Amino acid sequence: MSEEPKITTETRGHLLLIGLNRPKKLNAFDAEMLRALSDAFGKLESDPGLRCGVIFANGDHFTAGLDLMDVAPLMMEGKLDLGAGIDPWGAHGRQRTKPTVIAVHGRCLTLGIELCLAQDVCVAASSTRFAQIEVKRGIFPFGGATFRLVQTAGWGNAMRWLLTGEEFGAEEALRIGLVQEVVEPGGQLPRAVEIAETIAAQAPLGVRATIASARASLFEAAAAKALLPEIMRLMATEDAREGLMSFIERRAAKFEGK
Repeated sequence: MSEEPKITTETRGHLLLIGLNRPKKLNAFDAEMLRALSDAFGKLESDPGLRCGVIFANGDHFTAGLDLMDVAPLMMEGKLDLGAGIDPWGAHGRQRTKPTVIAVHGRCLTLGIELCLAQDVCVAASSTRFAQIEVKRGIFPFGGATFRLVQTAGWGNAMRWLLTGEEFGAEEALRIGLVQEVVEPGGQLPRAVEIAETIAAQAPLGVRATIASARASLFEAAAAKALLPEIMRLMATEDAREGLMSFIERRAAKFEGK
């Protein structure tokens, strides 16, 4: 019997439901999963019958973030292939033009937060826990949080969480604008689908033009272009190696600034 796909897709009318499906690993993104999500976004973009995407996760948690054991060696060797689809984070490749709504629950860490920031509307279960913990690993957020969270939450609110790596809840996420609605656990996906259906009922060309016009008001290009070179520089440091080893050995890291 073949292994279940790490990313699932389901067409529901004009919607494409995209599910993270690696629950035994807390939906942590390995290289295969990153490519599959890019392909799913490519499907949303290329199918003229699809008007809105809904991103959600199977299992108890949205995502634990990046699977460092799988992805870090590929990144350090410059061999990480994100596929030819649409970059779900809108930071390193082709950008989507169609609207998306995301539903999160459980733990939503690092790339999960950045995935929220890269979509149009986010619905969170009230029990969701967020954290941007890259600084605890000797690296920095490279999926867009360094500029999108500042744009969304303001400098102080963004730095409060980016620089400490501490955990925060759904109400704080709502306060700073990371999420737009908080619902009872289990209600996040139905509510996201409801919002997506409302969006899909609008004029498709008008919706896409609205996204394009709003995106033009943001100044992300220079920051996005600098992300990969900077993460490659940090990946080569002693602190990054210490961060990875502390993760593997389940201990607090001891950084030397080298």
